[in-house]
Formats: sequence, structure tokens, C-alpha cells
Amino acid sequence: MSPKPVARVAALVAASALLLTGCGQAPEAKPESTDPDYCARMVTNSGGLEDRSFNQSSWEGLEKAQDEYGIDAQAIVSKSETDLGPNVDQAVDTGCRLIVTVGWELAEYTQDAAEANPDRHFAIVDETLEGDNITSIVFDTAQAAYLAGYLAAGVTKTGVVGTFGGGNQPPVTLFMDGFVDGVAHYNEVHDANVVVKGWDKQKQDGLFTGDFEDVNKGKRTAETLIGQGADVILPVAGQVGEGAAAAIADAGDVSLIWVDNDGYETLPKEYGPYILTSILKKTQDAVTDLVARDLDGTLDNTPFVGTLENGGVDIAPFHEMTDAVDAELSDEIDELRQQIVAGKIEVSSPSSPTK
Repeated sequence: MSPKPVARVAALVAASALLLTGCGQAPEAKPESTDPDYCARMVTNSGGLEDRSFNQSSWEGLEKAQDEYGIDAQAIVSKSETDLGPNVDQAVDTGCRLIVTVGWELAEYTQDAAEANPDRHFAIVDETLEGDNITSIVFDTAQAAYLAGYLAAGVTKTGVVGTFGGGNQPPVTLFMDGFVDGVAHYNEVHDANVVVKGWDKQKQDGLFTGDFEDVNKGKRTAETLIGQGADVILPVAGQVGEGAAAAIADAGDVSLIWVDNDGYETLPKEYGPYILTSILKKTQDAVTDLVARDLDGTLDNTPFVGTLENGGVDIAPFHEMTDAVDAELSDEIDELRQQIVAGKIEVSSPSSPTK
């Protein structure tokens, strides 16, 4: 694939530099030229490539980099946990300069490969690792989930909302912590008593399906929450969440909050009318920027932490459910976002990434 014009590369990176700052203002990435021999490989976790979650978003980021910078990018798909180690080895064996892995399941393999190959660059999504040649891409999703929890409490008709996860792991429970705190803040502001089923932040324990692929488990779990009165449900479980969407559509009077990307755009269209919002992680932009910085020599091991302030996380538009969110509630959420960015409201979790 031939390289694209230098001006196009520089313009794209300059436009995205403000969004993709980590702890502070990152240097503006301006690759002087593309490298026709540059290649990058991505290893998915066991959820596969089309998980409507972080594997898919990460791959979209590499595809965008391939289109913009003329690099060679390919994904190595893990179909089960036994594929993880061999797939990282396969990525290393390609000789590519950049290897991106996705998810906590790949942490140990990524760490070992990076230590064994100090001349190569590694990045991992949704996990924090240490190493001179490892860049971590993580997101403070509790901040955006706080907004989603406040929203859920504001629209519930039953006074009960619910959440569940695929596994009791920090990238999952971070969403759930923020969601619970957002509901609690709504209760405080409005003297309400909205109840959250499925997660106890204090005990750090709740409802989990035990995996991220079995949609039938997601449907049964959502049905359990609906049976307990929940009319807004937040699944944090990758593909399993699609089962929750099916249960919600069957119920007809329940709303879904999706995670990672805009579920209104990625889930089957029949679920669109039930999607209240999505808690977004801008993984695609972070991965594209990663490649730009590797090309121009500015990539280092400083973690990228997506926040409301730098645009790395947020909530999606309400789409077909706009009429369910009155103007006053929408304005309150906008004000909450500003207060979190200004530090007037601190959203905390035991699983919060280090900024």
C-alpha cells in the first residue's frame, strides 16, 4: 500500500491531538512521512473481532491508521483463552514494530513479550502495564457512567434500575461504580429513592455472567433484573450484553444503556428504540493516535487515560429516546459533566486508572 500525502497525515494528527492527551497536553504528533515497511498487528481477547466492544473499536482505530498513513495493519483473532499466548507470539514473529493487545486477559502475555523484545513497541487496551516499551490505553469510564446513572435515575418509572457484568474485573466494575454513584447523586439532588440492582459498590460484589460471549446468559440475567422491577439496565459484558438487549426488546417498556461504543450504531437496528444512551470509550481515536506517535517517534510509555476532560469518555446521544429525557434532566447532565471536568465533583472507584 502506497503512503498517503504528508500534509494529510499532519492535518489529521493535529486535529486529534487535543482529544488524545493523557495526564496533560500531549505533544502534537506530526509524522514527517509514512513508512511503507511499517506494520502493526492487533491481538484480540477471546471475545473476537466483532464484539461490538473494545476489540471492534480498537481494530477500527488500526483500520483508520491504515487508511490515513498507508501502514500494513492486521488483526489476529483469539477464539478462546488458549489462543491468547500463541497469538501474541504470532504477532511478535511477524517482525512488526507495533503490537496492540486488547483486554486484561492478554496482560501477562503482553508483559512477557515486551520484556523479551525491548526493540519493539507494545500497547494494551483496558489494562495498565509497566515497561519502557509498553503504552497503556485506559479510560476513566466511571466519569461517563456517573452521567449515565444520573440519567437512568431521572427516567426510570419503576424506581429500580439494574446493572450486571461479564466478570468481576476492574475495567468492568469501573462502569458499575460510576453508575451506582450517579444514581446516588440523583437521589440526593431530587430527594428520590431510586434503587440499583446488580451491584454493591461498598462490597465490590454483584451480578456477573462469568463470560463475555454467551448472549443467552445475558438474556437470562437481564430477565432476572426486569423481574426485580428494573426498567433501565446497564450490561457491562461485551457480546453478552446483546442478550440483554433482546430481553429488553421482549419486555417492551425497559431501556438499555450500552458500553464502549454507541450501541445505536453497532447493535442490530431492532434494538435502537430501546437504547437510552451508551457509555463511550474513544478507543478508536486513541489507537489511531498511537500509530501516529509511533510513526513520528514521539510514542513513549506514558499511559493514555481517557476522561471527560480530554474527550476520551462521554455518553452518546439519546437518539430515538430523546423524548424520554426532558430538557431539565438533559441540562442537569450537561452541568454535571462540567462539574466533573472542573473537579467540583470527584468520581472515584477502587478500579479508577492512575492519571
